[in-house]
Amino acid sequence: MREIRLYTNQSLEEGASVALEPAPAHHLARVLRARPGDRVILFNGSGLDWQCEISHLDKRGASLAVGPASNPENESPLTVHLGLCLSKGDRFDWAIQKSTELGVASITPLFSERVEVKLPPERIDKRRQHWQQIVISACEQSGRAVVPVVAEPTQLLTWAQQQSADLRLVLHHRQPGALPERPPRSVALLVGPEGGLAPADLERAATAGFQNLRLGPRVLRTETAPAAALAVLGSRWGDIA
Repeated sequence: MREIRLYTNQSLEEGASVALEPAPAHHLARVLRARPGDRVILFNGSGLDWQCEISHLDKRGASLAVGPASNPENESPLTVHLGLCLSKGDRFDWAIQKSTELGVASITPLFSERVEVKLPPERIDKRRQHWQQIVISACEQSGRAVVPVVAEPTQLLTWAQQQSADLRLVLHHRQPGALPERPPRSVALLVGPEGGLAPADLERAATAGFQNLRLGPRVLRTETAPAAALAVLGSRWGDIA
């Protein structure tokens, strides 16, 4: 039997009854074609999965009886904060989706010298909500019960100066750079836009303590690079076998 996992932005407690928000209720009824009595796993970002049963479901909404909670224990022991420069089209969406599946802890969209994406101030919050929903959907699919936060877009230099991770890395396909032997507990990972980071941005990152990391001899696209880097870091220090 298929496993249905849904995110809800409300508190959960065993023995309680919850009414789902309109979007997940619609998905449950119209897309998944669920029925009363079906089992559903709810999570709210606290790190727990709640075993629930549909008690009522129709086109107007859905109610679920909340059962016991359990910890899926699938969060990476390596905390990775991703600073990802904005890109056009759906490339950024794809990158944050795959980064979530690979265990990233948080994501900050970045503006850099070569970023061509323009976000008017009145559209920033709506766009950030769109990205957060992509992360939530990726958590539903991948089994994560902790939801990475997508921060408000900021300038590369601002983000770089704020990082205090044990290890700070910037992807650079032209400069040599390898991972250290000593395992860190946290990593700040900087990934550039289409066309790569400009020399001035690389200098800013270096000043903020970022070290070069070269993943190989080939040039990766901006949406491929974070997934490849997270896979490497997860294999080296995380939980990717």
